Amino acid sequence: MFTPSRLILARKRRRLTSKGLAELVGVSPVTISRIEKNKNPPDDGTLEAISKALGFPKTFFSGDDLEDLPKESASFRSLSSMTARERDAALSAGSLAYLFADWVEDRFNLPTPVLLDLSHERTPSNAAQELRQHWGLGERPIGNMLRLLESKGIRIFSLSENTRTVDAFSCWRNTTPYVFLNTFKSAEHSRFDAAHELGHLVLHKHGGTHTGGKSAELEANAFASAFLMPEMDVLATVPVVSNLDQLIRIKKRWGVSVAALAYRLHKLGILSDWQYRSFCIRINKRGYRTEEPNGIDREESVVWKKVFAELWTDQITKSRVATELSLPLDELENLVFGLVAYAAPKRDGANGGASPNLRVV
Repeated sequence: MFTPSRLILARKRRRLTSKGLAELVGVSPVTISRIEKNKNPPDDGTLEAISKALGFPKTFFSGDDLEDLPKESASFRSLSSMTARERDAALSAGSLAYLFADWVEDRFNLPTPVLLDLSHERTPSNAAQELRQHWGLGERPIGNMLRLLESKGIRIFSLSENTRTVDAFSCWRNTTPYVFLNTFKSAEHSRFDAAHELGHLVLHKHGGTHTGGKSAELEANAFASAFLMPEMDVLATVPVVSNLDQLIRIKKRWGVSVAALAYRLHKLGILSDWQYRSFCIRINKRGYRTEEPNGIDREESVVWKKVFAELWTDQITKSRVATELSLPLDELENLVFGLVAYAAPKRDGANGGASPNLRVV
C-alpha cells in the first residue's frame, strides 16, 4: 500500500517542488504528479529512488495518512519574510511532531493542559496578568519558561530550520496546545518566542485565530512582554535608566534581550521617546540584534529529557523510536534538537514552574 499524502509531506519537508523531486529521481514531473494524485503508484525502482532522494525510509510511504497542520490554524511570527516552501516545511515538521507525540502519549501520561481562554480581556497586558495569577506566579520573574509551559500541558517541539525567517509557531490540536520553537535563534529570543506563542494560544484560540495578521502579532508581542516582565517588578527594579549598559546588566533578571527590555521600559514610561530611539540606534550599532550581550543559557525541555531517559531504561534508543515510526533519525532529532541538549537545570521552585508530571502508562 502506497500513501500519496506521505510523499507530498516528505517532499515539502525537503522544500522540493514536484519538478525538483522528479529531477532527483530521474523521472518526468508528470510521473511525480500522477503518483501524488494516486493515479499511478510507483514501482519498486521508483519508490527506491524517491526514498533515497528524500532521505525517508520506504516504509514511511506505506503508513496511514498523517494529520495535517492547516496553515490557517498555525500562528507564524514572520509570514512577511517566510517563503511558501519554508512555511510548508515547518508545517510538515508539525505533522511529524503529531506522529511522535501520539507515540509518546500511548506510553506516558503527559501533563494535562491548564490554559485559559483570555480572548475576552480588554488588553493583552491584562490577559498576561490574569494568566500569571491563575498559575500562581505573582509578579516574580519566570526562571524557566519551557519548564513552566510544559508543566501546564503545552507540547514543545523544536524547528531546526537553520533560517531566521521562521521564528516560531503554535496551534491547538483539539484540546492540546503545541508550540514549535526555532532553536536557530538566541536563548533570549526563544524565551520571548515561547511567551509570544503562549499569547496566541490564550488570546486567539477561536474564530480564525491566527489569520488576524499584524494586529494578532502585536497583541501576542504585548502579551509576551507583559508576561515575561510584569509591570510591578520592572518598576521596582528599574525606576530610572541612565544608560544602555545598565539594561545589559539587569536584563538577565527576566531572561530577555536588551531590545525587548528597552521596549518594555518605553511602554511603561520609564524611557522617554527620545531615550528609546537613542537606545535602539545604539543596540543596532553594537550588533545586539544578532549577537546578544550578557547572554543566558538556553532552556531545555524537561518532558522530552524524561521521556528519553525512561525509554533508555528499557534499552529503547532514539534510533529504535525512529524505526518504529518509519522516520529518518534526523527528523526525530530535529523535533527535540536544542531542547534536550544540555543537563537539566536544578529546580528553582515556582519561579520556573513545577516539573511536568510524567508517568509511564
